[in-house]
Amino acid sequence: MANRIVLNTISYHGKGAIENILPELTARGYQKAFVCTDPDLIKFGVAGKVTDLLDAAGYPYSVYSDIKANPTIANVQNGVEAFKASGADCILAIGGGSAMDTAKAIGIIINNPEFADVRSLEGVAPTKRHAVFTIAVPTTAGTAAEVTINYVITDVEKKRKFVCVDTNDIPEIAVVDPDMMASMPKGLTAATGMDALTHAIEGYITKGACAISDMFHLEAIRLISQNLRGAVANTPEGREGMALGQYIAGMGFSNVGLGIVHSMAHGLSALYDTPHGVACAILLPVGLEYNAPVAGERYRAVGKAMGVEGIDAMTADEAAAATIAAVKQLSADVGIPSDLKGILKEEDVQFLSESAFADACCPGNPRDTSVEEIAALYRSQM
Repeated sequence: MANRIVLNTISYHGKGAIENILPELTARGYQKAFVCTDPDLIKFGVAGKVTDLLDAAGYPYSVYSDIKANPTIANVQNGVEAFKASGADCILAIGGGSAMDTAKAIGIIINNPEFADVRSLEGVAPTKRHAVFTIAVPTTAGTAAEVTINYVITDVEKKRKFVCVDTNDIPEIAVVDPDMMASMPKGLTAATGMDALTHAIEGYITKGACAISDMFHLEAIRLISQNLRGAVANTPEGREGMALGQYIAGMGFSNVGLGIVHSMAHGLSALYDTPHGVACAILLPVGLEYNAPVAGERYRAVGKAMGVEGIDAMTADEAAAATIAAVKQLSADVGIPSDLKGILKEEDVQFLSESAFADACCPGNPRDTSVEEIAALYRSQM
């Protein structure tokens, strides 16, 4: 079976990378940008770092910011109408996963209007045309939505999140500038960073893993493990290392899939508005322990990338235990809760378990699972 790798056509990395946005738009002849961002990024001047460049050049744009932390079907549909009314011919997505996921869905529907209900995009939808030309500028170091073929939308009516996987949604250009992430508060830095680590580790042990994705994931694990604590402390080195590490993780998992940590985390965000990265961080050790019987031989490489000393001399079981302990320690060091106490309610466990089992990330899990086993994993954290 052939392995497929889908990446941005162009990506820019490093301090000052946003200076490339305007030249890329003008060189391609685009006349007006649809800036898709969230209200807080406007309020705190983060989006302004980019729109100021457009203002200085007299480049026209309109702003859409009706986006929730867990973007909804309504956010997407309102965005589609706003794009149509704006007269824009390209999209500039500025933000974390919420803004970029919303932008992806808008861009897809504009060019594939038969999916205007949004729900029909769940899973692998048969879209025929690539999304509206998009430049994605991340402001968090975690989701890697700027380089993935995935996006996640919340169905408020059904109280669930659904994952959309579509090669037509990947932004043509990613602009990864650590200066755009410098204003992230500690809690958000920690949560998005642990999301990135979860991407890298789940991607490394998923059923679809291949030699190319392994290369990406192990380097991402190394960079994230070395730099997340520094990023939380807001050091320039930490920010730059995390900006690169989370992007590299996205290069991998977007092409090979994830597992039950993400499928279980999606439900917690949809039902309780739990920050996605926090949910992933709490559940990552749980998923690693669960998957150890079938994927444990890969944990040694994960632990080595995380800097676990003496791991080469350990038995397979010792290496797995040491790796899981390293994950827990990193999570604790950046202030993530250790369990779901105070979040998860017993009356919701069955619904959450069924949703997680039906989630698009679940089939990639290295160990085949069931609703009952997922329920037991949830309850173990109560």
